[in-house]
Amino acid sequence: MKIMIVDDEQFIRLGLEKIISKSDETHDVIGSFSNGQEAWNFLLGHGSQEPDVLITDIKMPMMDGLKLSELVREKYKNITLIILSGFSDFEYARSALRFGVRDYLLKPVDKSALFDLLGKIRLEKGAVSEVSVEDGAQLESDHYIIEQMKDILDREYDKNFELERLADSIGMNASYISRLFKHKTSMTITDYLIQLRMEKAKQFLADHPHLKNYEISHLVGYSDPVYFNKLFKKMVGVTPKDYKDKHRWP
Repeated sequence: MKIMIVDDEQFIRLGLEKIISKSDETHDVIGSFSNGQEAWNFLLGHGSQEPDVLITDIKMPMMDGLKLSELVREKYKNITLIILSGFSDFEYARSALRFGVRDYLLKPVDKSALFDLLGKIRLEKGAVSEVSVEDGAQLESDHYIIEQMKDILDREYDKNFELERLADSIGMNASYISRLFKHKTSMTITDYLIQLRMEKAKQFLADHPHLKNYEISHLVGYSDPVYFNKLFKKMVGVTPKDYKDKHRWP
């Protein structure tokens, strides 16, 4: 099942992601947001990535959990809503049931209670197999996400790579895009970036022979020329100098 988490407390979001990832390998956290407005914007912009379950806190800045639940229930009938609540908001959480909320969980979230609830929802949705048939819309959406990631890496290959920054640029969960990229391309994001950087380095070496080795190293995102030399030799089979000499114009 695809799951979204909305809570303004980062440690709660991270904790839920960890619990969910360990609960069942078929559960994917496709988005983690600090307020209802961010979550709503994601839903509107990624319709084909509609989650099966949305877990949201009540009190948050910009848009609270009740307003988010109300909007989701009106537009996305198939999303199951779960409210998070502290003891002080217990009655408030119960009142959310009238917005079509499936259930509520008290903080701190009990792992077994969350496992049981997700298991029940999974059965209700008929998601009893680890293997599901991806329809055309899902395939198209996955392809679009991969192309987005490649476009960003193509533009920013010379910058320090940060998975979280890449995920934020796309508006998705870091672990989810990492798994999706590996599944769809048979490469890790890091391996793709290394390959991309080596191709750029070969272009610089062939087209701009006046550039020093350390300059090319920096141009393709490596601050350590020695490391760049070793990596280039490993990936290409020759040193940068040998490659430059081989492709030098007569």
